[in-house]
Amino acid sequence: MTQQNQAAPPITPPVPQPESDYYWEKCKEHELWLRHCVDCDNTYFYPRDICPACFSRNTDWVQSSGRGTLHTFCIVHRAPTPAFRDMVPYIPAIIELEGGARIISHVVDIEPDPEVVKCGMAVQVVFDDLTDTITLPKFRPAD
Repeated sequence: MTQQNQAAPPITPPVPQPESDYYWEKCKEHELWLRHCVDCDNTYFYPRDICPACFSRNTDWVQSSGRGTLHTFCIVHRAPTPAFRDMVPYIPAIIELEGGARIISHVVDIEPDPEVVKCGMAVQVVFDDLTDTITLPKFRPAD
């Protein structure tokens, strides 16, 4: 029997932590919220209570427009683990959001071709309801 005949195992979804619960709740509502430092005016991702720029705890949440630019990407043709086998090819990327925060995600709804996908292209958030509790932000070319 070959591995190719077996169903791919499920991808393990992210596990919310107390400081990221609000982020996951808002993603479930199809809204993208980021942490913001009141002291140094830095907006950042991933959700944590301490600003990575100045280490202040004077932080709050701000809603993102969900628009940004493709900072960098690659096209995966060979799954890193069996769980990703049915996804290839796919496009993991770093998106620079309006406001400066960068988020790691996937680019979807576009041909995975380096002649089509370009650094600097405008993207906007879309949401993938992965489970009843986890919704992932992904990005597609902007209208």
